[in-house]
Amino acid sequence: MMSDVLFHNTLSRKAEPIQPTKGNLVGMYCCGPTVYAQAHIGNFRTFLSQDVMRRTLQIAGFKVIHVRNLTDVDDKTIAKSREEGKPLQEVTEYWTKVFHRDCERFNMLKPQIEPRATDHIQEQIDMIANLLDQGHAYATDDGSVYFRVSSFENYGKLSRLKERELTTSAADSSPNDSDEYERDSMADFVMWKSRKEGDGDVFWESPWGQGRPGWHVECSAMSMHYLGNSFDLHLGGEDLKFPHHEDEIAQSEGAGLQEAGKPFVRHWVHGAHLLVEGKKMSKSLGNFYTLRDLLDKGFDGRAIRFVLLSAYYRESFNFTLDGLLGAQTALGRLDECVAKL
Repeated sequence: MMSDVLFHNTLSRKAEPIQPTKGNLVGMYCCGPTVYAQAHIGNFRTFLSQDVMRRTLQIAGFKVIHVRNLTDVDDKTIAKSREEGKPLQEVTEYWTKVFHRDCERFNMLKPQIEPRATDHIQEQIDMIANLLDQGHAYATDDGSVYFRVSSFENYGKLSRLKERELTTSAADSSPNDSDEYERDSMADFVMWKSRKEGDGDVFWESPWGQGRPGWHVECSAMSMHYLGNSFDLHLGGEDLKFPHHEDEIAQSEGAGLQEAGKPFVRHWVHGAHLLVEGKKMSKSLGNFYTLRDLLDKGFDGRAIRFVLLSAYYRESFNFTLDGLLGAQTALGRLDECVAKL
C-alpha cells in the first residue's frame, strides 16, 4: 500500500503530494553532472538529497524510474579536451568514472537510466526541427538555432521572473552557453550552436549545418525520450531554476508533444546552495572541497553524507570542518547504540 509523500513544488510554491500519472510508477529526472572535472560537495548535496527522495518514494510503496543524465558535450568539456590534448570522449569517460566512484563512496543508489547527451543527438535535432516548424525557433546566418522566448506565452512561470529580469538574467548567461552567437533578443537562448574553430572535431551534421546542441535542449530531449512527453518529477539545484529549467519547459511544451492539459513536468523540486565556512565555495578562498579533498583529510564518505544531509534541502547550509568532525562523533554514538541493541 502506498503512503502519501509530499514534496515542495517550485511551480506551485507549495507542498503537494506525488501523484504518478501511471499507477504507482514515478518518473523521476535529475540533472546530472557535467563530466569535465570532479563534482564538489555542493553538487553532491543536491545529488544526495535526490537519493533520499528516491528512497523515500520507494519506502512509501512507489516504483521509481530514476533517470540522471551526463552532460558530456558543452563549452566546459570541449575546453577540457583542448587543454589536455585528448579526444572529448576520453576526457568525459574518465570523469564519468570518477563521478561513479564518488557516488559509490556516498552509498547512493544508481539510476536505472543514465543517458549521455552525445548518444541522443538525433532526438535533439528532431526537437529543434519541430520548434522551427512551429515558429518557436529561428536559424541565424551562421547556422545556429535559437528559441524565441517571446513566442512562448508562459515563459517565466517557474522562476517567476518579470520581463526585465529575464532579459537582464539572460545577458549573464550560463557558463554552458557562454559562446558569442547572434540572436534577435537577449532573452532568446541557443538550441543548436554552429561549429566554431575552437570546437575542433566536436560537431555533428544537422539540417542547419555542422554544429552541436545547446545545453538546455539536451535535458528536454533525453527526459522525454525515457519518461514520456509528460512525467512526474524533475529535480535539480536552485541554480538550475533559471535559465535551465525555465528553458526546458519552454522547449518541451512549445514542441506541443503533451496531451491537452498536461504539462511537461508535474512536480519540480529544487535544492538550496551550500556555503562553506560561511562563504560561497571558491578555489580562490581555499574553501573548495571535493570528496577526494575530504577523504585526504581523514574523513569518510559516510560522515560526509551524514553532514550534507543534516539540514533541510531547501535551506542554505553552512558546511564546516568542525561540523564534519561533529558528524563523525554523532555517527559513532549511533553505531554504539546499534551494537548494544
